[in-house]
Amino acid sequence: MVRTIVKDIFFLGQKSEPATKSDISVGKDLQDTLEVNRAGCVGMAANMIGIKKRVIIVNIGLVDVVMFNPVMLRKDTPYETEEGCLSLTGVRKTTRYENIEVEYYDMDWKKQKMKLSGWSAQICQHEMDHLEGILI
Repeated sequence: MVRTIVKDIFFLGQKSEPATKSDISVGKDLQDTLEVNRAGCVGMAANMIGIKKRVIIVNIGLVDVVMFNPVMLRKDTPYETEEGCLSLTGVRKTTRYENIEVEYYDMDWKKQKMKLSGWSAQICQHEMDHLEGILI
């Protein structure tokens, strides 16, 4: 289901709760909502659609990957950049890492590990910040 994008900074500034297997529908809602916002968006966190759960979706080129309870295992090569967000007006400066490794549960609730670099790594880090209530 396509959801409305939340712009309330109080809500977005709160930490998200762990996702459970019963939250699989949140992943589907993120897929649907990202698809209709594709022209201006490459990733989303569940709080952006009004659900305070640890679920994100990240575009990694030709596919979008839904991650439940993502955890950063490794990061290297920091750099400074500016980012925008569908939920926030304008751009903000931040530090990101060129290479990351993330562990998460997929849509079948199987544990996965993924190495990301460049743009996909940056998107993933931005969405993981949302889970912590960090507004970038």
